Amino acid sequence: MGRGARAEDHRPRSMPELLGLTLLGALLPGLGLIVGGRRRIGAFVLTLSLGLVALTVYIGLTRRAEVLAAAVVPSRLLTTSVVIGVLAFLWIVVIVASHRSLRPATGGAGGRAIGAVFVGLLCFAIAAPASVGVQSVLAQRTLVQDVFQAEGESKSATRPKVVNVKDPWEDKPRLNLLLLGGDDAPSRVGVRTDTVIVASIDTKTGNTQLISMPRQLTFMPFPKDSPLHRFYPDGFGKEGLSLEGRLEWMLTAMYQNIPDAHPGILGPSDNEGADVVKQSVGEAIGLKLDYYLQVNLTGFPELVDALGGITVNVNERVAMGGISSSHIPPKEWIEPGPSQHLDGRHALWFARGRYGADDDQRQIRQRCVIQSMVDAADPQTLVTKYKAIAKAGQHLLRTDIPQELLPALVQLALRVKSATVSNVTLDSSKLRLKYLHPDYDALRDTVEAALEAPTPPATTPPTTPTAPVSPKSTRKPANPTTTPPGPTQNLVDACAYHPNGDQPN
Repeated sequence: MGRGARAEDHRPRSMPELLGLTLLGALLPGLGLIVGGRRRIGAFVLTLSLGLVALTVYIGLTRRAEVLAAAVVPSRLLTTSVVIGVLAFLWIVVIVASHRSLRPATGGAGGRAIGAVFVGLLCFAIAAPASVGVQSVLAQRTLVQDVFQAEGESKSATRPKVVNVKDPWEDKPRLNLLLLGGDDAPSRVGVRTDTVIVASIDTKTGNTQLISMPRQLTFMPFPKDSPLHRFYPDGFGKEGLSLEGRLEWMLTAMYQNIPDAHPGILGPSDNEGADVVKQSVGEAIGLKLDYYLQVNLTGFPELVDALGGITVNVNERVAMGGISSSHIPPKEWIEPGPSQHLDGRHALWFARGRYGADDDQRQIRQRCVIQSMVDAADPQTLVTKYKAIAKAGQHLLRTDIPQELLPALVQLALRVKSATVSNVTLDSSKLRLKYLHPDYDALRDTVEAALEAPTPPATTPPTTPTAPVSPKSTRKPANPTTTPPGPTQNLVDACAYHPNGDQPN
């Protein structure tokens, strides 16, 4: 009986049958060995393969957060790249062995050549995606190591010490991040933080409030226990200056000017400018800022392009260039319209275009860009375009967030993505934000009230395409919402399509 079975296993097979069984053995590793007569080893390989597939599916469905957390640990990423390479190699070995078991010992040269080519194609189909997978994993590892330093290998004068790595939010109801946008292009002298936003995140729900700080704020305060309070007891500012002279005493200039004037005053730091701004902004709004995340705006378009662009509602014409003070008009505009898909270059100008606009308009657009980038970073985009995203992020970001915190931060980010992001409403007139001496006490009260208020639901219905407003139109459409804004506004509403009719030209 055994002899008859082995003889049946080695009966002559037609070329289509041989190739079909080889393909089936590649799709179900071990099956080709069983059919070819190597039942014991084939059953072992098939059982192991099905077990690995079942385990992968189980982990993907039930342990998604843990997998994402592991994706920011360099040692685990290195292990993952080795595992991918080893599994791909073993898979290829099984394909070759299966074909040899299935192929008759006596066969023509033509048939052998066809079989060899077919097996080669199958091996390439395994090796190519495995190679891409290894490269993506190593790109992620490089990104993590370049942007996020271990706590003991980096210096910060302002960040808290991570005590409980497994659950750093156990006794921390809110995580406060300082988001900085600076342009340190070679054509500019120094770094100006054109964008200063605080993201205050509820660590239980993921609900996030964004606080945009006007870049022209003066007399920014420092905590009384800060060494800088001794030099600027009334805040970073100077009386009796012209408007042009004030530029060097505004929030936008603190990142560069204070470290230049007082190097090392806060203690050891890898980014003195960020530590200075963290201390001052935290004091101004009454929050202890934990970490900063700084974006180099010259590399921002590369990241947006890597994401495949972003989609925003454009409510007024946005200038791409131009200098208002010199009356030099821009050569290009982003025209109003709903659900406009912007590439990196246009997204950058949408976030920072100044000509014919005030800082309040720019701050709204910047918050909408943040929201649209969160929306664009869906799982499919991250998987298919990760190498480009990692490469862009490597040259774009600076932060004092330690590597040890990343796994917990990834899980918190998942909550943020499915939670509500809202904007803290700042009344510039009431808070005197455009005056030489803003009312920082009132600003702290406003922020405190906003963080204690319930998270606002979205009230704006989904945008439906309508005809864009003519750039020359001055008609203001009826606004169905005339209720004054509350302490916070859902970003879905703030970033909805509601053109105001008055367009710069």
